[in-house]
Amino acid sequence: MLEKTTEESTGPATLSERPGVESGSPAPVVPPWLPRLLAAGLVVAALNLRPAITSLGSLLEEVRDGLHMSGGVAGALTSVPQLCFAVFGITAPRLARRFGPATVVLAGMAAITAGLLIRPFTGSTAGFLLASTLALMGIAVSNVLMPVIVKRWFPDRVGSMTGLYSMALALGTSLAAAATVPLTDALGGSWRTGLGVWAALGVLGVLVWIPLAWNRARVPGEGAYTGSASADPRPAPAAFRISRSSTAWALACFFGLQGTAAYITMGWMPQIFRDAGISASTAGVLLAVTMVMGVPLAFVIPRVAARMRTQGPVVVVLGLCGLAGYAGLYLAPAGGAWAWAVLLGVSNCAFPLALTMIGMRARTGAGVARLSVFAQSTGYLISIPGPLLVGVLNEHSGGWGLPIAFMAALMVPQIVAGVLAGRDRTIDGRG
Repeated sequence: MLEKTTEESTGPATLSERPGVESGSPAPVVPPWLPRLLAAGLVVAALNLRPAITSLGSLLEEVRDGLHMSGGVAGALTSVPQLCFAVFGITAPRLARRFGPATVVLAGMAAITAGLLIRPFTGSTAGFLLASTLALMGIAVSNVLMPVIVKRWFPDRVGSMTGLYSMALALGTSLAAAATVPLTDALGGSWRTGLGVWAALGVLGVLVWIPLAWNRARVPGEGAYTGSASADPRPAPAAFRISRSSTAWALACFFGLQGTAAYITMGWMPQIFRDAGISASTAGVLLAVTMVMGVPLAFVIPRVAARMRTQGPVVVVLGLCGLAGYAGLYLAPAGGAWAWAVLLGVSNCAFPLALTMIGMRARTGAGVARLSVFAQSTGYLISIPGPLLVGVLNEHSGGWGLPIAFMAALMVPQIVAGVLAGRDRTIDGRG
C-alpha cells in the first residue's frame, strides 16, 4: 500500500525544526563568518564533483590507446562513476551520523585528490580503474550529502543554495571539459599530466573543508549527527516506507535516466564529434559548451522549480531540448555541432532539477536524507548500463547512428518519470 501523500509544500524550518535544536531551547551561537564559509564549502565541493569524469571524456581516445583498451572496456570505464555512486553513496548517511557531514565531505575531498593524483601513473587498466574508484568514492558520498547539507544548513533557502552549488558543479564540469586538452598540450602533451592536474582542485577542497570539519560543533545540523536532539520531535518514517513510495520511485527513475544521458554525454560526446571530423580540442570545447549551459541554468532552474507547485512543465521543456539535440546529432553532427551542444546542455539541467525535487519531496531533514540516498543510489544503478551499451553499440555497428537513436529513445521515459516525480507530494507527509 502506498504511503499517504500531502499537497502541502515544504516551507522554511522553524527553530524547533532545525537540526540539533530542541524545542524551546536557545539557538546555537553561530559565528558571523561561518555561513559564508559554509556557502564557500558547498561551492568548492561542487567544483570537485565532475572533473574526474569530464577530464577523462576529453582524453578518452588517448587513454584507450595508452592503456590498450577495447571499446567495451572503455564503455565499462564510463559506467564506473554510476556504479561507485550507487554503491558508496549508500554509506554516506551512516558515515555522516557517525562523524558529521562536514568530516565526511572533507574525507571525500581527500579521496578525490588522491585518486586523481594516482590514476594517470598506474600504468595499467586495472590500476587506472582502482584509482578512479578511489576518487569516485569521494564524489559519491559528497553527492548524496549535498542536498542533506543544504536542507540542514540552509532550510529556508533550499532553492537558492541548491542553485548555487549546482551552478558550481556545472562550472567544474565544463572547466574540466574545456581546459583538459589545452592544459595537456601546455604541459608537454602527456594525457597522464593532463588528467593529474585536476588534483589541484581537490587540494583546494580539502583546505576549505578542514575548518568546517574542525568547527563542526558550531555548524548548524552537525549536532543531529553526533548525538544531539532530533531535528523533528515527530517519529521519523520507517526506512522501508521509502521503497513503497511511488513518488520516491518516480524520482529515482528520473534521476537515473537523466544520469544516463549526462554520463553518456560526458563520456562519449567528444568522441562522437571527433569521429565526425572535428578536432580533439574543438570537441573538448563543445563538451564544455554543453556543460557550461548548466552554470546559469543550474542557478535559475532550482529557484524557479522551488516556486512551482509541480515541476512537470520544466521536465517537459528540458526533455524536448534533449530530443532536438539528439536529432541534430544524428542528422548533422558536424554541421550543427554548436547548436546540438547547447540543446543537450539545456537538457542536462535535469540534474539540478532532480536535486531540487529531492529537497522538496520530503518535509524534514531526515526525510531528505532517506530520499537522497534512495533516489541517488537507485538512480545511479539505473544509469550504469547506458554508457556501456553506447560503447558496445558503437563498436558493433561501426558508427554513431544506433547509439544516438538509443539515447533519444531514453528521453521519453525520462520525461514521464520526471512529470510523476514533480507532483506536489512529499514522502513523509505529516501535518
